[in-house]
Amino acid sequence: MLKVLGRQTSINVRKVLWTAAELGLAYELDQSWGTTRELSEPEFLALNPSAQMPVLIDGDVVLFESNAVCRYLADRYGDGAIWPADPGARARVDQWMEWQSATLNPVWGDAFLGLVRRPEAYVGRQDAIAASAARWNRLMLVLEDELAARPYAAGDSFTLADIVLGLSVHRWRSTPISHPPTPNLTAYLARLRRRPAFDAVSPADMA
Repeated sequence: MLKVLGRQTSINVRKVLWTAAELGLAYELDQSWGTTRELSEPEFLALNPSAQMPVLIDGDVVLFESNAVCRYLADRYGDGAIWPADPGARARVDQWMEWQSATLNPVWGDAFLGLVRRPEAYVGRQDAIAASAARWNRLMLVLEDELAARPYAAGDSFTLADIVLGLSVHRWRSTPISHPPTPNLTAYLARLRRRPAFDAVSPADMA
């Protein structure tokens, strides 16, 4: 059985859990790492020297970096539905997964941490929170415009791109900042919420 190390409140852990659920894969989730056990412990660092969750263990295969783990699961256990075999279609999925990790993720830290996760650490840092929220909104409007032309991030069908972006949209909507009107993102999130795997691993009240 697959084993996933990391707490479910981590958005990156939820990417992996959602992917596994979409593929119908059984897994064991060890949430002690990041809760009662430190990611800096030698046992964990031997699996991921970056001291970040999640880590996937699949027999002799040990992987970290959530988007890479999602691709591995889809490639090994999927039928091409959520990560297409066609190079062009696969590249379109990958470009949005890369956009999520390299472009979108770096901007929301101050806003999300300061307003949701660790507000006590952000006392007096309202300018950083506001700047982060403004950058976050600008990038979400990029996705809003893209979704005017298609129901899912990479085309007409649900893919891995929608797993990583769907969680990101939910986090954005759940963070108490001023959100611009985004009817396409609203409809997109509602489509994704109709998938049982989304609610199973990422309840609406979990940002």
